[in-house]
Amino acid sequence: MDVSEFSPDASGMANARALQRAVDQGGTIHITRPGVYRIAATIHVGSQTALIFGPGVILQKTAEAGPFTYVFLNKGALTKTHDENILIEGLHLQVNEQDVPRWDIPGLRGQVAFFCVRDLIIRRFRCYDLGPQQFCIHVCTFEDLVVEDVIIHGKKDGVHLGSGRRFRISHGVFKTFDDAIALNAHDYDTANPELGWIEDGIVENCHDLTAEHTTGFFCRLLAGGWTDWRPGMQVQKSDTVISQGRLYRVCAQPDGRIYTSSTAPTHPQGTVERDGISWVMLQETVCYHVGVRNVVFRDITLHKPRIGFAYLFDDDRFSRSVYPGVQPPSQDNIRFENITVTHAEPVPLLHITTPADVIRVDRARLRHNPIVFTNRTPDFDLGPTHLSLTNCTFTAAGGFALVKVEVTPKRLALRTAGSIVTDPTFRAIIEDDTGAIAVDSDLPGLGPR
Repeated sequence: MDVSEFSPDASGMANARALQRAVDQGGTIHITRPGVYRIAATIHVGSQTALIFGPGVILQKTAEAGPFTYVFLNKGALTKTHDENILIEGLHLQVNEQDVPRWDIPGLRGQVAFFCVRDLIIRRFRCYDLGPQQFCIHVCTFEDLVVEDVIIHGKKDGVHLGSGRRFRISHGVFKTFDDAIALNAHDYDTANPELGWIEDGIVENCHDLTAEHTTGFFCRLLAGGWTDWRPGMQVQKSDTVISQGRLYRVCAQPDGRIYTSSTAPTHPQGTVERDGISWVMLQETVCYHVGVRNVVFRDITLHKPRIGFAYLFDDDRFSRSVYPGVQPPSQDNIRFENITVTHAEPVPLLHITTPADVIRVDRARLRHNPIVFTNRTPDFDLGPTHLSLTNCTFTAAGGFALVKVEVTPKRLALRTAGSIVTDPTFRAIIEDDTGAIAVDSDLPGLGPR
Protein backbone atom coordinates (compact mmCIF):
# COMPACT_ATOMS: atom_id res chain seq x y z
CA MET A 1 0.00 0.00 0.00
CA ASP A 2 1.31 3.43 -0.92
CA VAL A 3 0.39 6.33 1.36
CA SER A 4 -0.28 9.18 -1.03
CA GLU A 5 -1.46 11.54 1.72
CA PHE A 6 1.84 11.10 3.58
CA SER A 7 3.97 13.86 2.13
CA PRO A 8 7.05 16.04 2.73
CA ASP A 9 4.74 18.97 2.04
CA ALA A 10 2.20 18.08 4.76
CA SER A 11 2.13 19.13 8.39
CA GLY A 12 3.26 16.81 11.15
CA MET A 13 -0.29 16.12 12.27
CA ALA A 14 -1.55 15.51 8.74
CA ASN A 15 1.28 13.05 8.19
CA ALA A 16 0.59 11.31 11.49
CA ARG A 17 -3.09 10.89 10.62
CA ALA A 18 -2.31 9.61 7.13
CA LEU A 19 0.28 7.11 8.30
CA GLN A 20 -1.93 5.92 11.16
CA ARG A 21 -4.82 5.26 8.74
CA ALA A 22 -2.55 3.14 6.59
CA VAL A 23 -1.04 1.26 9.54
CA ASP A 24 -4.50 0.51 10.93
CA GLN A 25 -5.21 -1.56 7.81
CA GLY A 26 -2.17 -3.77 8.41
CA GLY A 27 -0.17 -5.35 5.61
CA THR A 28 2.83 -3.72 3.96
CA ILE A 29 3.11 0.06 3.70
CA HIS A 30 5.76 1.57 1.39
CA ILE A 31 6.98 5.16 1.70
CA THR A 32 9.14 5.69 -1.37
CA ARG A 33 9.26 9.41 -2.23
CA PRO A 34 12.49 10.96 -0.85
CA GLY A 35 12.11 13.88 1.50
CA VAL A 36 11.76 15.00 5.11
CA TYR A 37 8.38 14.00 6.54
CA ARG A 38 7.25 15.76 9.71
CA ILE A 39 5.60 13.59 12.39
CA ALA A 40 3.76 15.26 15.29
CA ALA A 41 2.09 12.29 17.04
CA THR A 42 2.76 8.67 17.94
CA ILE A 43 2.08 6.04 15.29
CA HIS A 44 0.54 2.94 16.91
CA VAL A 45 1.53 -0.22 15.05
CA GLY A 46 -0.45 -3.45 15.28
CA SER A 47 0.19 -7.06 14.34
CA GLN A 48 0.91 -8.25 10.80
CA THR A 49 2.28 -4.88 9.72
CA ALA A 50 5.36 -3.90 7.71
CA LEU A 51 6.53 -0.31 7.31
CA ILE A 52 9.17 0.05 4.61
CA PHE A 53 10.86 3.41 4.04
CA GLY A 54 12.81 3.95 0.83
CA PRO A 55 16.21 5.65 0.40
CA GLY A 56 16.15 9.35 1.20
CA VAL A 57 13.01 9.16 3.33
CA ILE A 58 13.52 10.92 6.70
CA LEU A 59 10.97 11.14 9.50
CA GLN A 60 11.39 14.31 11.56
CA LYS A 61 9.80 14.46 15.00
CA THR A 62 8.04 17.80 15.58
CA ALA A 63 6.06 19.33 18.44
CA GLU A 64 3.53 21.32 16.47
CA ALA A 65 0.73 19.75 18.58
CA GLY A 66 2.81 19.56 21.76
CA PRO A 67 5.55 17.22 23.00
CA PHE A 68 5.01 13.47 22.61
CA THR A 69 7.15 10.54 23.60
CA TYR A 70 7.10 7.73 21.06
CA VAL A 71 7.40 8.03 17.32
CA PHE A 72 6.40 4.37 16.95
CA LEU A 73 4.67 2.27 19.62
CA ASN A 74 2.95 -1.08 19.25
CA LYS A 75 -0.77 -1.01 20.00
CA GLY A 76 -0.61 -3.78 22.58
CA ALA A 77 1.82 -1.82 24.73
CA LEU A 78 -1.10 0.16 26.12
CA THR A 79 -2.94 -2.95 27.35
CA LYS A 80 -0.02 -5.38 27.85
CA THR A 81 -1.35 -7.44 24.93
CA HIS A 82 1.18 -9.03 22.60
CA ASP A 83 1.47 -7.87 19.00
CA GLU A 84 3.10 -10.14 16.43
CA ASN A 85 4.92 -10.00 13.11
CA ILE A 86 5.98 -6.37 12.82
CA LEU A 87 8.68 -5.06 10.48
CA ILE A 88 10.11 -1.53 10.39
CA GLU A 89 12.67 -1.20 7.63
CA GLY A 90 14.65 1.76 6.32
CA LEU A 91 13.58 4.20 9.04
CA HIS A 92 15.77 7.32 9.26
CA LEU A 93 14.62 9.22 12.32
CA GLN A 94 15.47 12.82 13.15
CA VAL A 95 14.75 13.46 16.83
CA ASN A 96 15.00 17.19 16.11
CA GLU A 97 15.51 18.06 19.81
CA GLN A 98 12.13 16.49 20.63
CA ASP A 99 13.50 14.52 23.57
CA VAL A 100 10.72 14.12 26.13
CA PRO A 101 11.55 13.54 29.84
CA ARG A 102 8.19 11.85 30.57
CA TRP A 103 6.74 8.56 29.40
CA ASP A 104 3.15 7.58 28.77
CA ILE A 105 3.89 3.98 29.82
CA PRO A 106 5.95 3.98 33.05
CA GLY A 107 9.48 2.83 32.29
CA LEU A 108 9.09 2.75 28.51
CA ARG A 109 11.12 5.59 27.09
CA GLY A 110 12.29 4.82 23.56
CA GLN A 111 11.82 7.01 20.54
CA VAL A 112 10.92 3.72 18.86
CA ALA A 113 9.32 1.58 21.57
CA PHE A 114 7.78 -1.89 21.72
CA PHE A 115 6.35 -3.57 24.82
CA CYS A 116 4.78 -7.04 24.67
CA VAL A 117 5.76 -8.12 21.17
CA ARG A 118 6.69 -11.24 19.24
CA ASP A 119 8.51 -11.53 15.91
CA LEU A 120 9.72 -7.95 15.64
CA ILE A 121 12.31 -6.87 13.04
CA ILE A 122 13.90 -3.43 12.92
CA ARG A 123 16.23 -3.21 9.93
CA ARG A 124 18.28 -0.51 8.20
CA PHE A 125 17.66 2.07 10.92
CA ARG A 126 19.42 5.45 11.25
CA CYS A 127 19.39 8.14 13.95
CA TYR A 128 22.17 10.71 14.32
CA ASP A 129 20.75 13.13 16.93
CA LEU A 130 19.56 11.14 19.93
CA GLY A 131 18.97 13.33 22.99
CA PRO A 132 19.87 12.76 26.67
CA GLN A 133 16.42 11.66 27.93
CA GLN A 134 15.01 8.98 25.65
CA PHE A 135 16.55 5.72 24.47
CA CYS A 136 16.62 5.25 20.73
CA ILE A 137 15.23 1.71 20.31
CA HIS A 138 13.56 0.29 23.44
CA VAL A 139 12.02 -3.20 23.50
CA CYS A 140 10.70 -5.01 26.57
CA THR A 141 8.79 -8.28 27.14
CA PHE A 142 9.59 -9.79 23.77
CA GLU A 143 10.18 -13.03 21.93
CA ASP A 144 12.13 -13.31 18.67
CA LEU A 145 13.62 -9.88 18.09
CA VAL A 146 15.97 -8.84 15.27
CA VAL A 147 17.70 -5.44 15.18
CA GLU A 148 20.10 -5.23 12.26
CA ASP A 149 21.94 -2.66 10.17
CA VAL A 150 21.60 0.25 12.59
CA ILE A 151 23.59 3.47 13.01
CA ILE A 152 22.82 5.40 16.18
CA HIS A 153 24.60 8.56 17.38
CA GLY A 154 23.65 10.66 20.38
CA LYS A 155 23.52 11.04 24.12
CA LYS A 156 21.44 8.14 25.47
CA ASP A 157 21.25 4.34 25.04
CA GLY A 158 21.24 3.10 21.47
CA VAL A 159 19.42 -0.24 21.86
CA HIS A 160 17.88 -0.80 25.30
CA LEU A 161 16.28 -4.17 26.04
CA GLY A 162 14.16 -5.37 28.93
CA SER A 163 12.97 -8.89 29.56
CA GLY A 164 12.84 -11.21 26.58
CA ARG A 165 14.20 -14.24 24.82
CA ARG A 166 15.71 -15.06 21.44
CA PHE A 167 17.21 -11.92 19.96
CA ARG A 168 19.89 -10.78 17.55
CA ILE A 169 21.49 -7.32 17.36
CA SER A 170 23.81 -7.20 14.36
CA HIS A 171 25.66 -4.86 12.01
CA GLY A 172 25.46 -1.91 14.38
CA VAL A 173 27.49 1.29 14.50
CA PHE A 174 27.13 3.22 17.75
CA LYS A 175 28.39 6.61 18.85
CA THR A 176 26.50 7.14 22.09
CA PHE A 177 27.34 9.01 25.28
CA ASP A 178 25.51 6.39 27.35
CA ASP A 179 25.36 2.62 26.69
CA ALA A 180 25.49 1.51 23.08
CA ILE A 181 23.56 -1.61 24.06
CA ALA A 182 21.81 -2.16 27.40
CA LEU A 183 20.61 -5.62 28.37
CA ASN A 184 18.79 -4.55 31.51
CA ALA A 185 16.91 -7.43 33.07
CA HIS A 186 16.69 -5.25 36.17
CA ASP A 187 16.48 -1.47 35.81
CA TYR A 188 15.54 1.86 37.29
CA ASP A 189 11.82 2.38 37.88
CA THR A 190 11.94 4.87 34.99
CA ALA A 191 13.82 2.68 32.52
CA ASN A 192 11.86 -0.54 31.87
CA PRO A 193 8.14 -1.33 32.19
CA GLU A 194 8.71 -4.95 33.34
CA LEU A 195 11.48 -7.09 34.81
CA GLY A 196 12.61 -10.53 33.65
CA TRP A 197 15.46 -12.60 32.27
CA ILE A 198 17.12 -11.61 29.00
CA GLU A 199 18.32 -14.80 27.37
CA ASP A 200 19.31 -16.69 24.25
CA GLY A 201 20.77 -13.88 22.19
CA ILE A 202 23.52 -12.86 19.78
CA VAL A 203 25.19 -9.46 19.49
CA GLU A 204 27.48 -9.42 16.47
CA ASN A 205 29.43 -7.27 14.03
CA CYS A 206 29.09 -4.04 16.00
CA HIS A 207 31.36 -0.99 16.37
CA ASP A 208 31.55 1.35 19.36
CA LEU A 209 32.90 4.60 17.90
CA THR A 210 34.94 7.03 19.91
CA ALA A 211 33.68 10.44 21.03
CA GLU A 212 34.94 13.35 23.12
CA HIS A 213 32.82 12.56 26.18
CA THR A 214 31.32 9.33 27.44
CA THR A 215 29.70 7.37 30.22
CA GLY A 216 28.23 3.91 30.37
CA PHE A 217 29.57 0.91 28.50
CA PHE A 218 29.49 -0.68 25.09
CA CYS A 219 27.17 -3.23 26.69
CA ARG A 220 25.62 -3.26 30.16
CA LEU A 221 24.32 -6.58 31.55
CA LEU A 222 22.20 -5.63 34.54
CA ALA A 223 20.83 -8.18 37.03
CA GLY A 224 18.72 -7.99 40.18
CA GLY A 225 16.91 -9.81 42.95
CA TRP A 226 14.21 -9.02 45.51
CA THR A 227 11.94 -10.57 48.12
CA ASP A 228 8.37 -10.86 49.38
CA TRP A 229 6.83 -7.83 51.02
CA ARG A 230 6.83 -7.89 54.81
CA PRO A 231 5.60 -5.31 57.32
CA GLY A 232 8.23 -2.90 58.51
CA MET A 233 10.59 -3.47 55.58
CA GLN A 234 12.58 -0.49 54.39
CA VAL A 235 12.50 0.45 50.74
CA GLN A 236 13.92 3.11 48.46
CA LYS A 237 13.50 4.31 44.89
CA SER A 238 13.24 1.43 42.37
CA ASP A 239 13.01 -1.34 45.00
CA THR A 240 10.83 -4.28 43.97
CA VAL A 241 8.67 -6.52 46.18
CA ILE A 242 6.30 -9.43 45.63
CA SER A 243 2.82 -9.14 47.09
CA GLN A 244 -0.29 -11.24 46.38
CA GLY A 245 1.23 -12.78 43.27
CA ARG A 246 2.33 -9.50 41.69
CA LEU A 247 5.48 -7.40 41.40
CA TYR A 248 5.36 -3.85 42.76
CA ARG A 249 8.02 -1.15 42.53
CA VAL A 250 8.74 2.03 44.44
CA CYS A 251 8.50 5.17 42.33
CA ALA A 252 10.31 8.04 44.01
CA GLN A 253 12.78 10.84 43.52
CA PRO A 254 16.47 9.88 43.47
CA ASP A 255 17.12 11.60 46.80
CA GLY A 256 18.34 8.61 48.80
CA ARG A 257 15.28 8.59 51.04
CA ILE A 258 14.46 5.33 52.85
CA TYR A 259 10.79 4.54 53.51
CA THR A 260 9.28 2.12 56.03
CA SER A 261 6.45 0.07 54.53
CA SER A 262 3.67 -0.95 56.91
CA THR A 263 0.89 -1.60 54.39
CA ALA A 264 1.26 -4.16 51.61
CA PRO A 265 0.65 -3.01 48.03
CA THR A 266 -2.29 -5.00 46.68
CA HIS A 267 -3.84 -2.93 43.87
CA PRO A 268 -4.33 -4.75 40.54
CA GLN A 269 -3.01 -1.95 38.33
CA GLY A 270 -1.64 1.58 38.25
CA THR A 271 0.04 3.48 41.08
CA VAL A 272 -1.24 3.74 44.66
CA GLU A 273 0.35 5.50 47.63
CA ARG A 274 0.73 3.60 50.89
CA ASP A 275 2.66 4.93 53.92
CA GLY A 276 3.94 7.78 51.78
CA ILE A 277 5.31 5.27 49.23
CA SER A 278 4.18 5.37 45.61
CA TRP A 279 3.84 1.73 44.54
CA VAL A 280 3.37 0.92 40.85
CA MET A 281 1.95 -2.49 39.96
CA LEU A 282 4.64 -3.69 37.60
CA GLN A 283 3.53 -7.14 36.44
CA GLU A 284 1.70 -10.33 37.27
CA THR A 285 4.55 -12.56 36.16
CA VAL A 286 6.35 -13.32 39.40
CA CYS A 287 10.11 -13.87 39.56
CA TYR A 288 12.63 -13.35 42.35
CA HIS A 289 15.83 -13.04 40.30
CA VAL A 290 16.63 -11.68 36.86
CA GLY A 291 19.75 -11.30 34.76
CA VAL A 292 21.33 -12.06 31.40
CA ARG A 293 22.24 -15.59 30.29
CA ASN A 294 23.08 -17.60 27.20
CA VAL A 295 24.32 -14.68 25.09
CA VAL A 296 27.14 -14.55 22.53
CA PHE A 297 29.04 -11.37 21.65
CA ARG A 298 31.12 -11.76 18.52
CA ASP A 299 32.96 -9.62 15.99
CA ILE A 300 32.84 -6.49 18.17
CA THR A 301 35.26 -3.58 17.69
CA LEU A 302 35.74 -1.21 20.61
CA HIS A 303 37.11 2.16 19.46
CA LYS A 304 35.78 4.13 22.42
CA PRO A 305 37.91 4.25 25.60
CA ARG A 306 35.31 2.95 28.01
CA ILE A 307 34.54 -0.39 29.65
CA GLY A 308 33.51 -2.88 27.02
CA PHE A 309 31.18 -5.22 28.86
CA ALA A 310 29.86 -4.77 32.42
CA TYR A 311 28.08 -7.41 34.50
CA LEU A 312 26.39 -5.15 37.03
CA PHE A 313 24.19 -4.64 40.03
CA ASP A 314 23.04 -1.09 40.73
CA ASP A 315 23.61 0.20 44.24
CA ASP A 316 22.96 3.92 44.45
CA ARG A 317 20.24 6.48 45.04
CA PHE A 318 18.60 5.64 41.70
CA SER A 319 18.37 1.90 42.25
CA ARG A 320 19.70 -1.00 44.26
CA SER A 321 19.38 -4.09 42.15
CA VAL A 322 19.47 -6.61 44.99
CA TYR A 323 17.43 -6.12 48.15
CA PRO A 324 19.51 -6.50 51.33
CA GLY A 325 19.75 -10.11 52.47
CA VAL A 326 18.79 -11.58 49.08
CA GLN A 327 21.30 -13.90 47.41
CA PRO A 328 22.13 -12.34 44.02
CA PRO A 329 21.53 -14.18 40.74
CA SER A 330 24.27 -15.51 38.51
CA GLN A 331 24.66 -14.28 34.93
CA ASP A 332 25.69 -17.47 33.18
CA ASN A 333 27.03 -18.70 29.87
CA ILE A 334 28.14 -15.38 28.38
CA ARG A 335 30.67 -15.79 25.56
CA PHE A 336 32.92 -13.30 23.78
CA GLU A 337 34.36 -14.09 20.35
CA ASN A 338 36.64 -11.98 18.18
CA ILE A 339 36.58 -8.81 20.28
CA THR A 340 39.04 -6.13 19.11
CA VAL A 341 40.16 -3.16 21.19
CA THR A 342 41.64 -0.31 19.14
CA HIS A 343 41.93 2.45 21.76
CA ALA A 344 45.01 2.78 24.00
CA GLU A 345 43.35 3.56 27.34
CA PRO A 346 43.77 1.07 30.22
CA VAL A 347 40.06 0.44 30.80
CA PRO A 348 38.63 -3.03 31.48
CA LEU A 349 37.42 -5.29 28.74
CA LEU A 350 35.13 -6.95 31.29
CA HIS A 351 33.98 -5.41 34.57
CA ILE A 352 32.20 -8.01 36.68
CA THR A 353 30.28 -7.30 39.88
CA THR A 354 27.76 -10.17 39.75
CA PRO A 355 28.08 -13.94 40.06
CA ALA A 356 29.06 -15.58 36.77
CA ASP A 357 29.66 -19.31 36.37
CA VAL A 358 31.65 -19.51 33.13
CA ILE A 359 33.11 -16.70 31.03
CA ARG A 360 34.66 -17.62 27.69
CA VAL A 361 36.78 -15.18 25.68
CA ASP A 362 38.01 -16.43 22.30
CA ARG A 363 40.14 -14.65 19.67
CA ALA A 364 40.15 -11.28 21.43
CA ARG A 365 42.81 -8.71 20.59
CA LEU A 366 43.67 -6.79 23.76
CA ARG A 367 45.88 -3.87 24.61
CA HIS A 368 45.84 -2.63 28.23
CA ASN A 369 42.39 -4.03 28.97
CA PRO A 370 42.10 -6.18 32.09
CA ILE A 371 39.27 -8.35 33.35
CA VAL A 372 38.17 -6.93 36.69
CA PHE A 373 36.16 -8.65 39.42
CA THR A 374 34.79 -6.34 42.08
CA ASN A 375 31.86 -6.11 44.44
CA ARG A 376 29.90 -3.01 45.35
CA THR A 377 28.12 -4.83 48.17
CA PRO A 378 30.57 -6.92 50.25
CA ASP A 379 27.79 -9.01 51.85
CA PHE A 380 27.15 -10.79 48.56
CA ASP A 381 28.71 -14.16 47.83
CA LEU A 382 29.71 -13.86 44.18
CA GLY A 383 30.49 -17.57 43.94
CA PRO A 384 33.07 -19.32 41.74
CA THR A 385 33.91 -18.35 38.15
CA HIS A 386 35.68 -20.29 35.43
CA LEU A 387 37.43 -17.84 33.10
CA SER A 388 38.78 -19.17 29.81
CA LEU A 389 40.83 -17.13 27.29
CA THR A 390 41.68 -19.01 24.12
CA ASN A 391 43.51 -17.91 20.97
CA CYS A 392 43.75 -14.32 22.22
CA THR A 393 46.35 -11.75 21.10
CA PHE A 394 48.11 -9.58 23.70
CA THR A 395 49.85 -6.45 22.39
CA ALA A 396 50.93 -4.75 25.65
CA ALA A 397 54.58 -4.27 26.55
CA GLY A 398 55.99 -5.03 29.99
CA GLY A 399 53.83 -6.08 32.90
CA PHE A 400 50.12 -6.27 32.16
CA ALA A 401 47.47 -6.86 34.84
CA LEU A 402 45.36 -9.34 32.92
CA VAL A 403 43.05 -10.10 35.85
CA LYS A 404 42.29 -7.85 38.81
CA VAL A 405 40.41 -9.35 41.73
CA GLU A 406 38.95 -6.78 44.10
CA VAL A 407 36.57 -9.21 45.83
CA THR A 408 37.34 -11.06 49.06
CA PRO A 409 36.99 -13.95 48.77
CA LYS A 410 36.72 -14.75 45.06
CA ARG A 411 37.04 -18.29 43.77
CA LEU A 412 38.40 -18.08 40.23
CA ALA A 413 39.81 -20.70 37.86
CA LEU A 414 41.75 -19.03 35.03
CA ARG A 415 42.85 -20.87 31.93
CA THR A 416 44.58 -19.47 28.85
CA ALA A 417 45.57 -21.41 25.74
CA GLY A 418 46.71 -20.65 22.20
CA SER A 419 47.85 -17.16 23.24
CA ILE A 420 49.77 -14.84 20.90
CA VAL A 421 52.11 -12.27 22.47
CA THR A 422 53.45 -9.53 20.17
CA ASP A 423 56.02 -7.87 22.48
CA PRO A 424 58.93 -9.86 23.95
CA THR A 425 58.77 -7.90 27.23
CA PHE A 426 55.14 -8.83 27.90
CA ARG A 427 54.41 -10.39 31.28
CA ALA A 428 50.91 -11.19 32.49
CA ILE A 429 50.08 -10.31 36.09
CA ILE A 430 47.21 -11.24 38.36
CA GLU A 431 46.38 -8.64 41.00
CA ASP A 432 44.80 -10.64 43.80
CA ASP A 433 45.09 -10.74 47.57
CA THR A 434 42.70 -13.66 48.15
CA GLY A 435 44.97 -16.54 47.17
CA ALA A 436 41.93 -18.39 45.83
CA ILE A 437 42.80 -18.34 42.13
CA ALA A 438 43.79 -21.45 40.22
CA VAL A 439 45.81 -20.73 37.08
CA ASP A 440 46.64 -22.87 34.04
CA SER A 441 48.19 -20.50 31.52
CA ASP A 442 50.55 -20.37 28.54
CA LEU A 443 51.23 -16.65 29.11
CA PRO A 444 54.64 -15.33 30.22
CA GLY A 445 54.51 -14.52 33.92
CA LEU A 446 51.75 -17.00 34.73
CA GLY A 447 51.58 -20.77 34.33
CA PRO A 448 50.14 -23.30 36.77
CA ARG A 449 50.25 -22.28 40.42
